Amino acid sequence: QRKLSFASGTTISWLEPKISLANHFKNGAAQNFPAEINKPASVREEQSIAEPCQLTREPEEINPDEELEDICDDKEDDLGAVEDQRSVILHLLSQLKLGMDLTRVVLPTFILEKRSLLEMYADFMSHPDLFIAITNGTTPEERMIRFVEYYLTSFHEGRKGAIAKKPYNPIIGETFHCSWRMPKSDVATDAGSNSSAQSPSEPVTLSKDTEGQTELDYYTVKFVAEQVSHHPPVSGFYAECVERKMCVNAHVWTKSKFLGMSIGVTMVGEGVLSLLEHGEEYTFSLPCAYARSILTVPWVELGGKVNINCAKTGYSASINFHTKPFYGGKLHRVTGEVKQNMTNTVVCRVQGEWNSVLEFTYSNGETKYVDLTKLSVTRKRVRPLEKQGPFESRRLWQHVTESLRDGDIDKATEHKRALEEQQRNEERLRAETETPWCTKYFLKEGDGWVYHKPLWKTVSAVQAQQTDTN
Repeated sequence: QRKLSFASGTTISWLEPKISLANHFKNGAAQNFPAEINKPASVREEQSIAEPCQLTREPEEINPDEELEDICDDKEDDLGAVEDQRSVILHLLSQLKLGMDLTRVVLPTFILEKRSLLEMYADFMSHPDLFIAITNGTTPEERMIRFVEYYLTSFHEGRKGAIAKKPYNPIIGETFHCSWRMPKSDVATDAGSNSSAQSPSEPVTLSKDTEGQTELDYYTVKFVAEQVSHHPPVSGFYAECVERKMCVNAHVWTKSKFLGMSIGVTMVGEGVLSLLEHGEEYTFSLPCAYARSILTVPWVELGGKVNINCAKTGYSASINFHTKPFYGGKLHRVTGEVKQNMTNTVVCRVQGEWNSVLEFTYSNGETKYVDLTKLSVTRKRVRPLEKQGPFESRRLWQHVTESLRDGDIDKATEHKRALEEQQRNEERLRAETETPWCTKYFLKEGDGWVYHKPLWKTVSAVQAQQTDTN
């Protein structure tokens, strides 16, 4: 059967011990391909002499007015390719060992989702009204609870269909930009407001403030992500709402392991939400993800404990994403609590499913239900492909994506392989010339990565300037 399923004499360049496999396995993850495509020699020369090397590539400021509402809607419900290639999957699994690090294993193209991991991170902002409403909380307790509500509603949109597929592994230097517009009338202002998201179906209008200047009737949330490291594979992403003086900065290192009939992905790193109006910072971590039933209908499960903490106010939250037991139990269950650390008082408890209905019970006895299946998702705004830079995710992967949409796995593999080979050449050149990689938007600070122009620096500079003027 294997002779019928595989071409003879073909191999794959694994970073694990070499195994004879079909060409199918040369076309998956791009963890090995850190450099930029078609970079002019003059740019490489500039990088080789640049000291220090961070941010020598000029960051491009994206104008949100150039971005249009995204019409791309790639669902991943098609099981055909997975079923057709089951023999390929079986052969791949036979070569893996339990606990093996999959970071360096190249996976077949047909299991790829039609977008980059950097774009998937943007789904954390699919409910910008809940994000913006955090800073409207009147007390530290209410702001922490609002952040937990936003956090728990930020995972369900990341899954584009019933079947679990793997997004493209970003290549180093790859970026993704987008934004959201949220009508101000749809953002909850007080504790009694209904925080259900409403889609901005009406045209956005302008109003006049008391001084006669034009004021927008919507808030803008801007997002940028960049693949900042190759070994380990680290992504940095940053989002801000200037009008509400709030931003979030995060870096994530994904580590994948083979677990038999599942694949586990650990999200190493942390994020920080800054509410500049209140002088508060909320640090948070991310749960692990698991691709289950990889031989039948793969599906995604979240698991592990995450923590949210605000040192200034003394409020914290612990959230448990429960994996389903082998026998019995519910899927996608999540529980958590918010407490005041000084008094060890629990002020809110939460239970439910992270992709269905969440129940919040507050210290005053009130209960609130959030049905994620009925929450309207605000579509992100993205620049047209022709206006994107050559290393922006959608333009970089456009030929692979188009081929996957057409169901042409061979052509997708061909485009993917050409991209990979160019990346290997660039990586080899940098190794030979001992040229360090230069990031574009994020700077290394300690063990993390921080956006080069975060809102807290901009606001501080404006305040200092106003003080000098006065």
